[in-house]
Amino acid sequence: MAAGLVPTLALAVMCLWNSPAAADFRLCNNTSSRVGIALGYKDAEGWTTEGWWNVSSRSCETLLRGTLVARYYYIYALDYDRGGEWSGQAFMCSRDKEFTIKGTENCLARGFDRTGFFEVDTGEQRAWTVQLTDSNEQTPQRLPGLPAPTPGGMPDQGGMPPSPGATPPAVSGLPPATPGRKP
Repeated sequence: MAAGLVPTLALAVMCLWNSPAAADFRLCNNTSSRVGIALGYKDAEGWTTEGWWNVSSRSCETLLRGTLVARYYYIYALDYDRGGEWSGQAFMCSRDKEFTIKGTENCLARGFDRTGFFEVDTGEQRAWTVQLTDSNEQTPQRLPGLPAPTPGGMPDQGGMPPSPGATPPAVSGLPPATPGRKP
């Protein structure tokens, strides 16, 4: 794609939730566009990717409810109105329609797309919120005291390196929710 056609998107600093009652993985869309969100995570059963949550401009959505069980979560987001995406080099399975996919291997052979997600390092917090912003609205920052993302290889090795040349995303996340999902 031509660089002029795709808006430069950045991920802003995430906010930690300190309230013991609100232990969720959330995503806030602080852009002027509607966005579609896919989420990848590892639980006791292995790797899962889920999508799509449709998040309106200037609103938040809870992607996962309850206390977070992992340190790393993975996000892929599409800007529906202006084009562009938030992506990375953590390759996982997805598809155009609503999905829940177990496993990250052989995506194409299993009839799915192979999509690059960006890593969210929650630092093992109980709750996390990811803030999506346009690059002209806010530049990415890190919260003091949060560890840097861990470079790694495959998802089962604990981490993924950021995309070369891409603005590193700030950390935060959301669990899948049925309301707001893309048909």
